[in-house]
Amino acid sequence: METPERIWFLLSRNLSGDATEQDKEELNELLQQHPELMQQYDMLHQLWSVNAPAGEEPATSDKLNRILQLAEAETAAGKSEAPVVPIKKRRTGYWAAAALIVLAASAWALVTWNNKQQALAANEVVAPKGSKTRTILPDGSTVWLNAGSRIVYANFNGPEREITLEGEAFFDVVQVLSPATHQKKPFIVHAGTIDIRVLGTAFNVKSYPEERTIETTLIRGLVQITRKGDAKGNPVYLHPNEKIVLPASSNEGVTTNEPVAAANEPAIKQIIHIDSTIKDSEHIETAWVYNRLEFRGDNFEQLALKLERWYNIKVYFEDATVRQLKFNGSLQNETVEQAFMALKEAVPFDVRIVNNEVFIKSTK
Repeated sequence: METPERIWFLLSRNLSGDATEQDKEELNELLQQHPELMQQYDMLHQLWSVNAPAGEEPATSDKLNRILQLAEAETAAGKSEAPVVPIKKRRTGYWAAAALIVLAASAWALVTWNNKQQALAANEVVAPKGSKTRTILPDGSTVWLNAGSRIVYANFNGPEREITLEGEAFFDVVQVLSPATHQKKPFIVHAGTIDIRVLGTAFNVKSYPEERTIETTLIRGLVQITRKGDAKGNPVYLHPNEKIVLPASSNEGVTTNEPVAAANEPAIKQIIHIDSTIKDSEHIETAWVYNRLEFRGDNFEQLALKLERWYNIKVYFEDATVRQLKFNGSLQNETVEQAFMALKEAVPFDVRIVNNEVFIKSTK
């Protein structure tokens, strides 16, 4: 049986970029056997990224030493109330003193805090407005949460893996076999009035309670979508590079010229084929994962909802006309002030910003 040291070694090689394909396969197998290490690996990855020197990449051996030190700090945390990190000689010599000790202590504190948080709010992950987050689920699947979103899930020990989503998330789901039946365990996302069932795939779901539609975009794999309470069992299937837009309310009619579906059928507004020749990072539907806010033909009221979540602000319209202004474009690293100045250059309007409140009206 593999020892914890072997797992830490493979984690360090993977984080430092030195892992071979064989190392990666071995690590994936071990993480499947030890799913509790998924969250710790994700935290170490984030901690390493934050503490890496700006503008340059540390030497590979130094990276390995840093991660091994983090492992020692966590081991020490289980034996005493505070981690005591010895200064040892590794491949490249003695440890650098204070900075690395602080880094190791920070890792121990972060792991301890995370464990306490998991105990208090066991299976809820939240991305507040103005921020995004990424987490690794117990089965090894990865979830990116957009601003103002949350997921809730029970344990994955049963025949199915179920998650409830409020907001927007990008899922990269791994295939998992049930130990009892050796069959693939379905992964089900409950989003508003629809259920999305997958086995292993990557897809984006947008289901904010304040919006009138639910969108699902499939990047790879296959998903099955059903309306909650569908007695007839009429699923809709999405194939790679397809997007479906559904009314958020099962009682809401379709706003196109298509016939209105019955209440117990998935009322399809439109299935859209997205461009398969461009990179994933360039798709409008998943641009937020790459820290870009894209908008195409949004009126100001629709755009305001996105801006409120993106920047954690509140937008107030002072007249009805300005709500209907339409915008095309994207934002990435702009501040709130810069964003509204850019929008104002494209379509004239008056804006006043007071702390995190934005007041907008038509130009005179």
